[in-house]
Amino acid sequence: MTQQSEPKVGRPLFPEGYGIPENNEELLPWGFVAERMAGSRNYWIATASLDGRVSATPVWGVWVEDTLFFDGSPQTRRGRNIAANPSVAVHLEDGTQAVMIEGEAYEVIGPEPELAKQLAAAYAAKYADQGYSPEPDQWDKGGLFKLVKRRAFAWTQFPKDVTRWVFEE
Repeated sequence: MTQQSEPKVGRPLFPEGYGIPENNEELLPWGFVAERMAGSRNYWIATASLDGRVSATPVWGVWVEDTLFFDGSPQTRRGRNIAANPSVAVHLEDGTQAVMIEGEAYEVIGPEPELAKQLAAAYAAKYADQGYSPEPDQWDKGGLFKLVKRRAFAWTQFPKDVTRWVFEE
């Protein structure tokens, strides 16, 4: 289930004065983002309604096959916003080893059985201490969301290694 081809990597656009290097030396590897996403316990999902009201909520999720999956009721503000406007931004809680991903989130109703088993196992392993152990058929009627990446940004030593990845549409 590879989501997208290799992203283009480079520097993000910043106004003058931020000290962003003009070369591509010391860019972070994509593996830094993947490792941070896989290891994160909480993900902040920012959504917007059609009339522009924004909302950000922390959620649990799993990074499987280079993709963030998160669950929750489609009736939450987050779920209703995604249904109306799939544009989202995902941030981790750490601002010093920052990872931010922009893209679209889509509800996955009735995921393929193998994917559902993989996701349920990943959730159970990650959140066992909280007693969360979903069944693979839990998402047959909805409540599972998938992030389609468009752009990602990360740094560990801003502005020296600030990196941007752009994914094909």
